[in-house]
Amino acid sequence: QDVVSEESEEESNGVNLMEFSDEILLHILSYVPCTDLVLNVRRTCRKLATLCLDKSLTHTVLLHKDYKVNKDKVKQLMRDIGKEIYQLNMAGCYWLPSSTIDHVTRCKNLVKLNLSGCHLTSLRLSKMLSTLQHLRSLAIDVNPGFDASQLSSECKATLSRVSELKQTLYTPSYGVVPCCTSLEKLLLYFEILDRSREGFMLSGQLMVGESNVPHYQNLRIFYARLAPGYVNQEVVRLYLAVLSDRTPENLHAFLISAPGSFAETGATKNLLDSMARNVRLDALQLPKAWINGSGLLQHLKFNNPFYFSFSRCTLSGGHLIQRVINGGKDLKSLTSLNLSGCVHCLAPESLFRKAEDDIDSSILESLVVSCCNLRHLNLSAAHHHSSESIGNHLCQLLSRLKHLLSLALPVCSITDVGASVEKPPTTPNLVPQTFGRKVRIGIQTYPRNLGDQTNQKIESSVFWALMGSLRFLETLEIIGSSFSSAMPRNEPAIRNSLPPCVRAQSVGDSEVAAISQLTYLQSLTLAQLPNILTGSGLVNIGLQCQHLRTLSLANLGMMGKVVYMSALMDMLKHCKCLRDLRLEQPYFCAGAQFFQALSHCSSLQRLCIVSRSGTLQSDAVMSFMASCLEVIMCHMFMGESLTVCKNLQQSIVRSFQAERPALNVVIFPLLHEDLTEVIRDVPMRHLDEITLFKSRVAEEPPNLWW
Repeated sequence: QDVVSEESEEESNGVNLMEFSDEILLHILSYVPCTDLVLNVRRTCRKLATLCLDKSLTHTVLLHKDYKVNKDKVKQLMRDIGKEIYQLNMAGCYWLPSSTIDHVTRCKNLVKLNLSGCHLTSLRLSKMLSTLQHLRSLAIDVNPGFDASQLSSECKATLSRVSELKQTLYTPSYGVVPCCTSLEKLLLYFEILDRSREGFMLSGQLMVGESNVPHYQNLRIFYARLAPGYVNQEVVRLYLAVLSDRTPENLHAFLISAPGSFAETGATKNLLDSMARNVRLDALQLPKAWINGSGLLQHLKFNNPFYFSFSRCTLSGGHLIQRVINGGKDLKSLTSLNLSGCVHCLAPESLFRKAEDDIDSSILESLVVSCCNLRHLNLSAAHHHSSESIGNHLCQLLSRLKHLLSLALPVCSITDVGASVEKPPTTPNLVPQTFGRKVRIGIQTYPRNLGDQTNQKIESSVFWALMGSLRFLETLEIIGSSFSSAMPRNEPAIRNSLPPCVRAQSVGDSEVAAISQLTYLQSLTLAQLPNILTGSGLVNIGLQCQHLRTLSLANLGMMGKVVYMSALMDMLKHCKCLRDLRLEQPYFCAGAQFFQALSHCSSLQRLCIVSRSGTLQSDAVMSFMASCLEVIMCHMFMGESLTVCKNLQQSIVRSFQAERPALNVVIFPLLHEDLTEVIRDVPMRHLDEITLFKSRVAEEPPNLWW
């Protein structure tokens, strides 16, 4: 009786959730997916029934990462609160049938709508937009078969009021751009392939009958991102042709992201000359061929710039300081800077300089002082070697940027200048770098904590100090300057990789351990760290970085063996918030022990493994999929036979597709000649965010869209 009375007393003294104020409850409910709020939570009691329909919760509905939503849930959601929704984001809901879009017509008051990645025909688009008279912001895909002539007059009237348009093109077309006569923001993503599925070469010519007069007179932001391929370049030139005739007076952001070579033409030169005369920019990104060797930057005028990208340009540090930073004036507004692949950006001149020469620390210091409010900085894909000058190491200078939220660096830039590159430091009880040496199972082969690494003075390193000074960093990328992924976009898998930079040879476990100081780290990418001997630093990250959601590891340590497997499995046991995991490593064995450890990641949603000569155990994969109920994407490109891969893929789909509507499974031999055909069917959301390797820091301006 005493025990019962004590328990009842504890219950009476406990906190009742319903006793919280409405403001606190609304804040708590804001973290619950809208479908759960409307279809489940509000049916529990009267108070929650009222709160779940509060305008603060129904004004904006986000379905773009709600992988459990299906057609019936969307239908019921629109029926219950459709009139209360003003912003609806369904981007990347590739698993929903096209008929689901019909229910959006219930949202009569929609102002902002994102349907990127959704199945949408021109007829369905016409029917939907005809009812959305208040719409001002729209994001859609334009797929083969799109016909602008099928758009009704009511639909065109709605489009004429749209001021923000994001359009992803999978076929040469203007899409709905000519109908949008009030455009202020235009975002274009060109994903057109050079060849059809049948192998025919495609042309960049637009469909017959399409208007070639987009209305840009009110344009403030123009952004275009091109996937590899000449057709994408041909089509974007047609969009730019009108801009070259008359540059909008209010244009303040002009951004074109184009891989490889994208030659400048007479029309584009006229456009840039017109921009130099008539506009003041706040954001700029141009193809490297448009900047290299030209005096363009000297003539462009800037207002309060917040974003610059000179990715892969041969811009020297001298030009960067003189023409862009302008001696330190007016750059306090800059929050995002992308110098990825800009190999000479920290050197006074590039004419007689080798890419591996030491940087000029005074240029970096000027950059840090002038752009003191930077939040996103990308210096990857280049050799940024610090000199032996005391206090002028790249890491020491970057530690002054206290506002940084995301940072990308080459591996060779974080090493201490005095570190030996001829003979990497050794640590007792570590796995020797000999090919094929067996390791006894059940015995820990790496130090369990930092205190065990007695032979490495990691806390005195410049990189350790940098990590300690950037306490609020959320995204970190450390990528080898010569690293290239084994599976590029539209080409066969790469079989050979370039060796790491000599300066990077000493970067290994101790530097990885230093990252564990980043308490708020959410996304981590490590690629081509040659001196990883055991991966002990990964365990420290798993223990200390409890907010980690995205982890990408590629080519760590020796290439003939996965020496960090034991540490990786220990790390995964602590990653309760991990949602995305990408592993790229030759000879990776995705076996029972690995998947058992991975099963501890209860929040995991997406898994991608890329491994030349890698192996997998089908039973282990099936058990993992059964135990991790949140996983909706499983991509494995290994060394197994086509038969093994197809059988496993079919088994996963057959067993779990019904319960997981968004399930996307691709298991395929990495070196198979049909890999590119398989890749083209992967939903763009997964392909762009995890399957393909790339640096994502400052890839585009912050808050460009939703």
